[in-house]
Amino acid sequence: MIPYGRQDISAEDIEAVTEVLRSDWLTQGQAGPRFEQAMAAYCGSRSAIAVANATAALHIACLALDLGPGDTLWTTPNTFVASANCALYCGASVDFVDIDPRTYNMGVSALAEKLEIAASNGRLPKIVVPVHFAGQSCEMREIRSLADRYGFRIIEDASHAVGGEYLGRKVGACDYGDTTIFSFHPVKIITTGEGGMALTNDSRLAERLSYLRTHGIVRPAQRPEEPQQRESPTNQERVNEERDGPWMYEQIELGLNYRMTDIQSALGTSQLARLDPFVARRRELAARYDGLLAELPVTCPWQHPDTNSAWHLYVIRLHRNEIKLSRRQVFDALRAAGIGVNVHYIPVHTQPYYRKLGFQTGMFPEAESYYQDAITLPLFSSMTDDQQDTVVAALQKILS
Repeated sequence: MIPYGRQDISAEDIEAVTEVLRSDWLTQGQAGPRFEQAMAAYCGSRSAIAVANATAALHIACLALDLGPGDTLWTTPNTFVASANCALYCGASVDFVDIDPRTYNMGVSALAEKLEIAASNGRLPKIVVPVHFAGQSCEMREIRSLADRYGFRIIEDASHAVGGEYLGRKVGACDYGDTTIFSFHPVKIITTGEGGMALTNDSRLAERLSYLRTHGIVRPAQRPEEPQQRESPTNQERVNEERDGPWMYEQIELGLNYRMTDIQSALGTSQLARLDPFVARRRELAARYDGLLAELPVTCPWQHPDTNSAWHLYVIRLHRNEIKLSRRQVFDALRAAGIGVNVHYIPVHTQPYYRKLGFQTGMFPEAESYYQDAITLPLFSSMTDDQQDTVVAALQKILS
């Protein structure tokens, strides 16, 4: 079986992890800060906060931006459920913005239209989560302009897009959003096994993200501001001495245990050294797919000229009116031929849980139409030309 995605683990990666296992620190040592600093430097952002997974990063990003009951978060229906669930974890509501029919990202015109209606109704979102689907950045300059006009905050869900570029800058530079979220799941561009990261240029936001991932706890030297005086003056000197003790910590907010281990961080730092070659190979394979599939009854992914995708996924859309087969028939035939195709994504608003919240089929027609036609073909950095030729030959045979 040729999988749709696969990690690429080198001897150097294994040695980096083994070095941590031989050390005294398996978590909360120096491997975590090294990974964070390396990723921030790569992307050109001021801060990076590593966490257990991208879902955790989305959750604490919402908390750090004060999303809560009575607030609403908007995202795209063409994403994994985590992009929407993060709002529900905070007691907020969720709504969706339909996709652009070419990029399959959040549609800027759809967002602008929905915001205009929401403004007239007094129901604007507090946070908008554009998702950089398949590795291609959303049109962030335009979304930023809308944020400035309507006053919402931006969390870029770039789980697919580490190594991608927008307007000549790395995704993760946070030029247009408050924070950018990465995923390091094994099928993503680089991996830490499980893992995620939030990047930001806002020092106060970085500080809050950092302690929200660790139970809301800080050490005295990390305390963002001195707490209000609670003790009588006669006890102040003794209290100050206690506070300076090396054992001291303070919980200043209700946080969570979302830390990334040193084992994962070491793997991430090692993988980061090969990120550019990984992305270069993915781009080469994507271009090769474009050529090999040109004569088949499928639509290949369209790339906005402002972007340079990291190519986490290569998704085709079947011309079902030309091939006399359903998407399911094509999918099953490819799987039977040893091609590990997949489908990304079932529109979030059609999931049973979201139907209970009042969402219905037909609400976001572009996302639903896209889903009916979509098949994700195998794409990973270690994929060979021969493997890709096998994928294309199988698809050609099925569609002929």
